[in-house]
Amino acid sequence: MDQEMNYGDDYKYIPTTSVGSGIGVEVLPDIYSHTIQIVNIVLVGNPSSGEFVLVDAGMPDSAEKVIAVVEERFGEGSRPQAIILTHGHFDHVGAIIELVDHWNVPVYAHPNEIPYLKGEKSYPEPDASVEGGMVAKMSPLFPNEPIQLGNHVETLPEDGSVPHMPNFRWIHTPGHSPGHVSFFRDGDGTLIVGDAFVTVKQENLFDVMTQNQEISGPPRYLTTDWQAAKQSVENLAALDPKVAVTGHGLPMSGKELKESLNMLARDFDSIAVPDFGKYVDREEH
Repeated sequence: MDQEMNYGDDYKYIPTTSVGSGIGVEVLPDIYSHTIQIVNIVLVGNPSSGEFVLVDAGMPDSAEKVIAVVEERFGEGSRPQAIILTHGHFDHVGAIIELVDHWNVPVYAHPNEIPYLKGEKSYPEPDASVEGGMVAKMSPLFPNEPIQLGNHVETLPEDGSVPHMPNFRWIHTPGHSPGHVSFFRDGDGTLIVGDAFVTVKQENLFDVMTQNQEISGPPRYLTTDWQAAKQSVENLAALDPKVAVTGHGLPMSGKELKESLNMLARDFDSIAVPDFGKYVDREEH
């Protein structure tokens, strides 16, 4: 019998947006990124085939927007074969219960994220004291309590494959969250990053609102393990991706991506790790 799904008690609409909100980018014929307020959802699949998955599930109260984006790209009444999560933070699962109800599709996540998706464990409190800017100061408003997806959520296959995403493999990229994953297609170097790194300084309100493009480490106010985050960026840079679709900010590709990601991996401590914050221990870096 299905368990009743519910959000944490602190889930609510978050009144933040950006100039990119409502804009979609066809990165490749089968990769489409769409910005909802300040976060990206990704549709993986060619519209001509009608088969696709949704990577991540937007902000709280965004289900109608997500469904509209899906139907505009794949046709009225279309639905994904699954929802695949990079991680379970509020801005990546904000509409997931309504979407699962509407589409009746499975959700997949890394085993280390399951406690946060089955009502068992809250994420650490966002760090409003962290160096970075106004969005960091606003972060106590952000939900961190677990959601309950019951038996609608499953673990990603142990062999690294991604359900309904042929030729992609999942890569464990912890740091921002314990079970954060990114997805990589070796054939053409396509990387769906999630928040392992982003292309906007997510702590800075001006940059978020204007979507000023600049490679950055994971959002500081929700990152609790900086050593793991650094290793994750180094692992992703070693893949030499040709295009990267991130959870926040615009897609990046080619020479700009290569140079920026190598710089981030090389200088992670100075670029990404904040000078202060309750999850920062400079002695470890």
